[in-house]
Amino acid sequence: MHKVNFTLDDEVREELVRLIPARKRSKVANDAIRKELLRMKRAHAMERLGRLRKKTGTFSSKEIVGALKQDRARRG
Repeated sequence: MHKVNFTLDDEVREELVRLIPARKRSKVANDAIRKELLRMKRAHAMERLGRLRKKTGTFSSKEIVGALKQDRARRG
């Protein structure tokens, strides 16, 4: 674990102090940051998938099933 310093808006800090007991604030901040980072990672992945889809096009369900069957047959 590392100690970090960052700035909060006055309104956010006031709510944090009012709603969260002193010994729980780091956990709340850590959980909130973790959730936001996950959201950002997912958004970034969706953007990359969107760009990839434009390059490669889309496949029908029939094409996907056929490719899976071929791959499974090849693997034995």
